[in-house]
Amino acid sequence: MKLLMLGGTEFVGRAITEDALARGWEVTVFHRGHHAPPPGTTAVHGDRTAPGGLDALAEGEWDLVVDTWGGAPTAVRDSARLLRGRAGGYVYISTRSVYAYPAPPGLAEDGPVVDGSPDAPETAYAQDKRGGELAALDAFGERALLVRAGLILGPYENVGRLPWWLNRIARGGPFLAPGRPGQPLQYIDVRDLARFSLDAGAAGLGGAYNVVSPADHTTMGGFLDACVTATGAQAEPRWTDAAVIEKAGIEPWTELPVWLPEGELHDYMCRGDVTKALEAGLVCRPVEETVADTWAWLRSLGGVAPQRSDRPQKGISAEREAALLGL
Repeated sequence: MKLLMLGGTEFVGRAITEDALARGWEVTVFHRGHHAPPPGTTAVHGDRTAPGGLDALAEGEWDLVVDTWGGAPTAVRDSARLLRGRAGGYVYISTRSVYAYPAPPGLAEDGPVVDGSPDAPETAYAQDKRGGELAALDAFGERALLVRAGLILGPYENVGRLPWWLNRIARGGPFLAPGRPGQPLQYIDVRDLARFSLDAGAAGLGGAYNVVSPADHTTMGGFLDACVTATGAQAEPRWTDAAVIEKAGIEPWTELPVWLPEGELHDYMCRGDVTKALEAGLVCRPVEETVADTWAWLRSLGGVAPQRSDRPQKGISAEREAALLGL
C-alpha cells in the first residue's frame, strides 16, 4: 500500500504513520516541516493554509490518504479535490464532537450533527470538523471514511491529559480523585485508532464510524489505579464528590483532565455507541497497557511531554488540590 499522510509528525498522525510503516507500507508525509516525521518516510513540505501550499502534491498517486486536519474546512476541501483522481480512498480523522449537543447515551453514527460547510473558514472545533467531513465526502463520496474519535490517549500525547495524571501521581501522596471509582470512562488509545483507521481504509470502508472504546471498557477508578501501578508511586486516591469539586470552582476536563461529572455532558462524551466500529474490527487494548506505555514514553522525555501551542495547559495546581483535600 502507498499511503499519503497529511500531517504525520505528532500524536495521532505519528501513530498512524508508524503503524503504516510497521505494515511495510510506502509512506509519504506531507507537513510544514516543524517536526521530523518517523524514519522511513518520504517527506514533502507545504502549508495548507498558504497560497500554493499544496504544490508539492501536484503529482503522485496513493492507495490511501489520511487527514487529521482540525482547522478551516477549506484545507480539507482543497486537499481532497486535488487528490480525488489520484488516491483510492480518503480517511478523515474527525471527532464525536460533531454530534449536536446534548445527545442521549448510546448515540450511534446516524445521530444529529452540527452544521458545517466545506467552504467555511475556521470557526469552532465541532463545526470545523463537520465541514472537513463534508469536504471529504464531496470529493470522495463512498470512498471517504470518517473516523469519529472520542477522547484520545496514549504515547505521543501533546494535549496534556494522561501525562498530567502520570506526573501528578508519580509525585506520590494523597491526590484528588474526582467523582466515584465506578464512573465509566470512554476513550481510545491512539494506536488502536491508528490500526482501525488503516485497516478500515485499506478494506475500502466508507462513511462514519464512532471510534472509541466501549462505554464499559474502563472506569475512573481503573484509569487512576493503572496510573498508580505504572508509576510505582506511593499515591492514595482521595475520592471526592462532584458537588464538592463544583463548589470549589475546580473545572472538570481542564483542571481534572479526562474527567467529567456524571450527567448530560458525561453522557455526550462517554456513552457513545461503538457497535458499528466493533463489528468492523475495532480492538481496544487494556487501559493498563495504554497507561504503562505512555509512562514509559514520558520517562524517555524526562517527564516533560510536548504541548500543542493551541491548547491550554491541563491540570489543577498543587495549591488548589491541597486546599480542597485539607492538606
